[in-house]
Amino acid sequence: MANPFFPAAWLTAACLLISACGDTPGLELEAGPIAGPIAELVASEPAPAPSPKPRTFQRGNGEAYELLGSQVWDVPDPVSGRNYQVFVFLPASYAEAPERTYPVLYVTDADYAFPIIRQISRRMNLEKTRIADFILVGLSYAEGDTGGTSRQRDYTPTPNGPSGAAPGSIHGQATAYQTYLRDQVKPFIASRFRAAPGEDVLLGHSYGGLLGAQILLTEPEMFRGYVLGSPSFWFDNRHILTLEADYAKAHDDLKADVYMYVGEYEARKPGDPRYMTSVDMVADMQTFQRRMEGRGYPGLHISADVLNDENHMSVAPRGFTLGLLELLPAD
Repeated sequence: MANPFFPAAWLTAACLLISACGDTPGLELEAGPIAGPIAELVASEPAPAPSPKPRTFQRGNGEAYELLGSQVWDVPDPVSGRNYQVFVFLPASYAEAPERTYPVLYVTDADYAFPIIRQISRRMNLEKTRIADFILVGLSYAEGDTGGTSRQRDYTPTPNGPSGAAPGSIHGQATAYQTYLRDQVKPFIASRFRAAPGEDVLLGHSYGGLLGAQILLTEPEMFRGYVLGSPSFWFDNRHILTLEADYAKAHDDLKADVYMYVGEYEARKPGDPRYMTSVDMVADMQTFQRRMEGRGYPGLHISADVLNDENHMSVAPRGFTLGLLELLPAD
């Protein structure tokens, strides 16, 4: 008599599923072989189709250009209710070495930085391997926001925005965004990809560099390394120096590898149109570097470059390249 809590149709389906698993190479079942009509049905089932190979060409016919091989995942923030996406690019060796783990490079302003860093890492290794294989993760802006709205809110440490900010602009939620990175994004990546524990690196430019510095001075263990590009240390009367002093009062070490860059023309030189007029980002970076070096933290390695003939808009690709060479060098 059939069990009323386990209908015969369900039993048949379960047997088919178990039998199919038993016929799959590499899967072994504790039960003995299944014979009779069910075995004959399973034997007659066609083999599953192989997974399609990744495309190596664009779709054409007017469809949107893609960065082939990249992935896009929705990773919402349950606290703010905003939805963010992360862009992921895996190195070519990822599929070839299933036991290998990789450092992860997280980059802010993903709409801009993600495709550039992907191509820099590829081209730098064409003739000689100079940059280690890594998993690239792009941190996008909040869904529905412009880049300016999202980054000035999520990447800045206080609500005291610059005097030229548009009316109604929101600043100062970097701590909340930092929590989102720690509690949502990083666990998401670690659960789905073979990320090497303790080998995460954060790269940010401008406000993104300011965010990186805040994380460095409040939760340095979140990342092994930091690339702080043209960091906006001028924000809110150099609030970052207050964070630096607060950290120094409470700690005698800071374990991190830090690389900073800034363009030569990001200094202030009135009368020369190549230079900035209101802030001196070169001086601010050098002040930050001197302060950090002066603390004598045994676990800190920090270096910085002022890149000649570059301004705030042109310097990023060159700085990205140097940051990769500094923090993700090939063995």
